[in-house]
Amino acid sequence: QVQLVESGGGLVQAGGSLKLSCAASGSIFVINTIAWYRQVPGKQRELVATITRGGSTFYADSAKGRFTISRDNAKNTVSLQMNSLKPEDTAVYYCATYITATASTHWGQGTQVTVSS
Repeated sequence: QVQLVESGGGLVQAGGSLKLSCAASGSIFVINTIAWYRQVPGKQRELVATITRGGSTFYADSAKGRFTISRDNAKNTVSLQMNSLKPEDTAVYYCATYITATASTHWGQGTQVTVSS
């Protein structure tokens, strides 16, 4: 089993920054890629960024140039540094990982990010 716990959300003014963290526990040796998603009520969950165990990253167009995903394998954490935040970044942010061995996706409980204009 894998458990993911997000932290770091909050209220920030437009143009500000927030850093989200995702702490993994449990069978962490099976974790390869960890992703950040976000969801606005009434809309589909949207992929924001991913990072592999080796450090390869992917960013959605909405995140490129503003967000940075990083990983500390020793501490079993993945962070999402979000700069130049916009009101449209307001959402619940989730971290997630897909475990190939069990064909299962594990999600954290989410953390709210609110950007005021």
